[in-house]
Amino acid sequence: MLDMGADGFGDARAAIAALFGAAVAVAVTDPRGPNPAPIGSEADHLSRAVPKRQGEFAAGRAAARQALGMLGHPAAPIPAGEDRAPVWPKGITGSISHGGTLCAAALTDQPDLIGLDIEPDTPLNAGLLDRICTPEEAAAIAGPDQLALAKLIFSAKEAAYKAQYPLSRTIFGFDHMAVTLDLPNGTFTARFLKPVAPFAADDTLPGRFTRVAGHLVTAVHSPQGAAQGG
Repeated sequence: MLDMGADGFGDARAAIAALFGAAVAVAVTDPRGPNPAPIGSEADHLSRAVPKRQGEFAAGRAAARQALGMLGHPAAPIPAGEDRAPVWPKGITGSISHGGTLCAAALTDQPDLIGLDIEPDTPLNAGLLDRICTPEEAAAIAGPDQLALAKLIFSAKEAAYKAQYPLSRTIFGFDHMAVTLDLPNGTFTARFLKPVAPFAADDTLPGRFTRVAGHLVTAVHSPQGAAQGG
């Protein structure tokens, strides 16, 4: 059981921060609120959002501004672009994700690729297995834990997608990447199965994962241009 600490999250923040390098600041908030209201133009696209979505958005932006402060940068609005991705202040790269009771933001002011995903630590719906996993991935995780591991692959692909998106600005499906899990070491490798410029087929992104307070957390952290060929 994680000690949630005096500020509500304690070891949970430390566990997520450990997935990234020292240049990445991680902050954690509770999407159930209360959290500071969005600032500036942040909430322009939320006029029709349900209260749960509004709360998640506020928690994500609050965590992101805390992380900005940890990097020594002033608080600033972080609106959503037309593609709904965060528009970071100049010189900042980051990622935001949330589960039912946990929201986190990971930011850096270094030219790195950052991807973060948080999912409930529950098995994948069996009906989604063929959509999320390639036949080779499904075979590699065959056995009684297949659906639990498929959920981990789902989260790893989400983190890798978020990490590459600022460079590619391309939306693609789960069939564009394959994930290899290293369970004993808590790591994974996401490999491009198809070219997505500037990434070539067989380029890879490194990742780590952990379990935090009933959630799966996956993270990708790589210098820009450091994707490696297979």
